Amino acid sequence: MGSLEKNFKIRQRRKNVQRAILTGIAVAGLLSMAVVAPNAIQALKFFGIEPKNKWQKYNINHSFKRLKDQGLICLKETSRGTFARITQKGKEKLRQLEILDYKLKKPKKWDKKWRMLIFDIKEERKGTRDKIRFTLKRIGFLRLQDSVWVYPYDCEDLVTLMKADFKIGLDLLYLIVDTIEGDQRIRNFFGLY
Repeated sequence: MGSLEKNFKIRQRRKNVQRAILTGIAVAGLLSMAVVAPNAIQALKFFGIEPKNKWQKYNINHSFKRLKDQGLICLKETSRGTFARITQKGKEKLRQLEILDYKLKKPKKWDKKWRMLIFDIKEERKGTRDKIRFTLKRIGFLRLQDSVWVYPYDCEDLVTLMKADFKIGLDLLYLIVDTIEGDQRIRNFFGLY
């Protein structure tokens, strides 16, 4: 395995551990860390993450520290022990991770309507524009032009979620279209014959 693949796998594992920690804290509201103070492992066993060797333990502890350093979680000392709480920034990060893994439900039968997304985001927010493109591509949309994307099934909930998370409001328009000129290429892309 090449070094690029190896580094990619390490980043993916780290992202999965961080996501599990954030999700666990978000679900529990507060995660008791009385046993965890020097070691996050005990708390994660509760959520089904159990390291098999010392390197995995190190990675989990390091992920926990990195989340704290990034301001995604905060620790609170009480008389009953130490607790971890997800911050607002952590909630936003968790929502972004959820969007990236969002799976749209495909109905058994296509209603022969195209869902089109059109966005116009200023150059000052280029990073947001790129995140939107990356998200749409990852979910399975087809790019017709730089800021015009198409999908054959209902995705209004996703669009609402994206508008809220990326704070773009009317800069992203959701259209339901009956016909697109030369749609055979689009039908082939989505396997709609």
